Amino acid sequence: MELDRQAQFEAEALSRRVLLHDLLHRLRGEPNTLLPFAVVSELRPKGEYYKGLQTIEVDKIVGSVDRYDDFDAHFLPREPHTVERWTRIRTAQLSGTEFPPIEVYQVGEVYFVKDGNHRVALAKALGQHYIDAYVIELNVPVDLDPNDTLHDVILKGEYARFLEATHLHTLRPDHPPILFSKAGRYDVLLDHIRTHQYFMGLNQKRHVSWEEAVTDWYDQLYAPTVAEIRENGVLQEFPGRTEADLYLWISDHRYYLSQAIGHDVGPEEAARSVRRAAHKGPLLRALEWLSRWFQPRSPQMG
Repeated sequence: MELDRQAQFEAEALSRRVLLHDLLHRLRGEPNTLLPFAVVSELRPKGEYYKGLQTIEVDKIVGSVDRYDDFDAHFLPREPHTVERWTRIRTAQLSGTEFPPIEVYQVGEVYFVKDGNHRVALAKALGQHYIDAYVIELNVPVDLDPNDTLHDVILKGEYARFLEATHLHTLRPDHPPILFSKAGRYDVLLDHIRTHQYFMGLNQKRHVSWEEAVTDWYDQLYAPTVAEIRENGVLQEFPGRTEADLYLWISDHRYYLSQAIGHDVGPEEAARSVRRAAHKGPLLRALEWLSRWFQPRSPQMG
């Protein structure tokens, strides 16, 4: 009976923690929910393999296959039946019961629970660092990490489709990830590559394959622009943005600047110009951007 009371007391404390998590997440504009395993399909998994029994980090368990609505983002029980189940398991643990390993899917650096959700909730609540698990790893082109939100997973799903279309991960296997802060940008990159392929064919008076266009676009346009972004410290002027975001902006800026000057200024001067523009006031920047809507535009420098 004493063990029952202790478990019940701890369960009530957990319910208060869940309410606090709800409030904090609402203030940050974030959902207080686990990641559903179904979103992993966005990453275009190519297969899976069984890794057997392993000891994994509890903090890297971020989602569930079919019980994601029963727990909050910290894997604490939020529904009455879930709290009741957690209480019974906690009572059993206090009485000396040992539990079998859980079952998980591994996706990059994170795990989704296939079986053992309440055991994970118990481990999370007690601050346990490790847990034994039978692991099945999915082969995905883009890895997840423990800090990824649902929004991040959706963006990485778009990236996976971009890699599927370009094969950049095989053509340039060591390339740093190309990640955006907003959805829909990878279609713009594909337009850039198609335009680059077209101009390569015109300049070289021959057919240019898609693979050749992808590698040349990356080597001659994307990678040099990102190198200038890093060298000139441009990213620090735009909190919350990514190198890929700035690549698109600088590509547009390079075109307009080149039109004004009469020759291609190249990625270095375009990156420096963007950084100088970042130091201008918001009104002046807005006027400059509005003026560009009245100019003819091209998607990128060929």
